[in-house]
Amino acid sequence: MSGDWPQTSVTGSNYLKGVLARELGAVVGFDNVTDDPEARQSAAADWSWQSKFMTYRGLEQPAADFVVRPRTTAEVERVVQIANDHVIPIVPRGGGSGTQGGTLAPYGGIALDLSRMTDIVEIDAESLIVTCQAGIDGPTLEAALNEQGLTLAHYPGSYHLGASIGGFVAARGSGVVSTKYGKAENQVLQLEAVLPPGRTLTTLRVPSHAAGPDLLQTLVGSEGTLGVITQLAMRIDPLPARREFLAFSFPDIFAGMEAGRLIMTSRLRPATIRLYDEADSVKLQEWVGTPFTGTLMVIMCDGSDELVAYETRAITELAEKAGGTSQGSEVGRIWWEGKYEPYAKGKLPQPPLMYGTFDQVARFSDLPAIYRAKKEVIEREFREYGARYTAHLSHWYDWGSMLYDRFYVDAPPEDPEEAMELHDRLWDAGITAGLANGGVLNDHHGVGIKLGRFMRPQLGVGFELLRELKDAWDPNGIMNPGKLGFGPPRGPRL
Repeated sequence: MSGDWPQTSVTGSNYLKGVLARELGAVVGFDNVTDDPEARQSAAADWSWQSKFMTYRGLEQPAADFVVRPRTTAEVERVVQIANDHVIPIVPRGGGSGTQGGTLAPYGGIALDLSRMTDIVEIDAESLIVTCQAGIDGPTLEAALNEQGLTLAHYPGSYHLGASIGGFVAARGSGVVSTKYGKAENQVLQLEAVLPPGRTLTTLRVPSHAAGPDLLQTLVGSEGTLGVITQLAMRIDPLPARREFLAFSFPDIFAGMEAGRLIMTSRLRPATIRLYDEADSVKLQEWVGTPFTGTLMVIMCDGSDELVAYETRAITELAEKAGGTSQGSEVGRIWWEGKYEPYAKGKLPQPPLMYGTFDQVARFSDLPAIYRAKKEVIEREFREYGARYTAHLSHWYDWGSMLYDRFYVDAPPEDPEEAMELHDRLWDAGITAGLANGGVLNDHHGVGIKLGRFMRPQLGVGFELLRELKDAWDPNGIMNPGKLGFGPPRGPRL
C-alpha cells in the first residue's frame, strides 16, 4: 500500500475506505493501491481544457478516492466485483490523453489505472492480427510490430502523449492515416472486457458474422460506461513499400471540400487527406513550417509503386478539376515529418488561452453549411470576447468527412466560474449549429463528461434505449458514472 492511508483510515468515518483498501490491496498488491492526493489528482487529469484550466488555476479536480493498478484481467474482474458489492464507482484510465473529461471522477470511487497491463499476447503474422493488453501505448506496440515489418497504422495526435490501445477503442479514436486504414473501431477485431457485477466477456474471434447483434461494437465507444476493456485483437498491416506526397492550394475551403469529395466518391484510397482553411494553414506554417498559407490540401498515398503511381495521378486530376493548384510534393513531406509538432511541448494550446475542438462529422452535402454556420456563430455571437474560429478536415470517408474545428478566446474572464460558463456557452453554440445543419456530435474524441448534455438531443429515442442498455448491464451505475450523458451511481459516495 502506498502512503500511510491504511493506518489513518481504519476508524471513524473513514472505516469503509480502510475496508476497501485492504480488500483491493489483497487483489492487486498493496503497493498498487493509494489514496495519495497527488496520485488521485494525476489519475483524474486529462487533456481537456477544463482539466488544464483547473490545474493552471490551482483548483482541485474531481478525483477518485483512491487509485488501483491491476496487472491482469482476473484482477480487474475481482476489483469490479468489490466495487459492485460496495456500489463504488469505477473510472477506467488508460494514458489520460483524452480531451473530454473522461477520467474526471465527480462521484469519487476507484480510478482504475491500466498502465501495468502492457503485454503483447500474440502477433499473428499469418492473419495480420496483434493481440495485446489494453494498457499498452501506441509507440510501444508500433515499435514491436515494425521489427517484423508490420504496422498498426494508427497515429493519433495523442500518439506521444501516452494514449493506450484500450483508449483508442473505448473512444472510437482516429489517426492521421485513417482515411485508408480506418479508425480504431474498424481495426479492432475482438476484445475482452470486464462487466459488472464482475464477469469477463470475450467477443467472437472475428467481427464480420451473421450470428446476431455485435457485442464487440456495443463496447467500442462505450468509454468505460459498460465495462473495462482489458485485452484487444487488432488488425495490422504490412509497412508500406512507398509513400508519396501531394499538396494543392484552392480558392477557398469549399473548393477543397469538393476536391476531397471527388477523391473519395471515386473510391480512391489515399492514406491521408488534410484540408486546412486559411486560419489553420497559418497555424500549420507556424508550428510545422509548411511554406504556404491559404486554403491548403495535403495528401499522402502509400503502398506498392504501381498503386501509388496510379493514385497520385488520378488524385491530381480530380484536385485540379475542383480548382486546385499543385504545390509540389515537398509541402506534404514537411507536413508528414512534422505532424506531431503541433503536439510538442509549448505548442499545444494551454490556459490561460480558452479553446475547444468540436470535430463534428457529416455527409459531403452538409459540410459547407456546417462550416459557415459554426464560423458565423462563434465569431459573431462571441465577438465581445474576440473569439476566433479555425478548421481543417482531417478524416475522410466514402460518404463525407469531419471538421476538426476550434474556437479560441485569448483573454477569457479571470473569474473561474465565469470562464467555465463562457467555455460551455461556446460549446453550446458551436455544437447546436453543427447539429442543426446535419452534423453528428463527434468523430473521434469521444463524449466524456464534457459533451454528455448533447447526447439526448443528438440521439432522441436512441438515448433512452442506450440508457436502458446501461441500466441492464450496470444496474448499480458504477461504471464511469456521469459520462456519455448517463447519471450518477446508485449508491452513496465514500
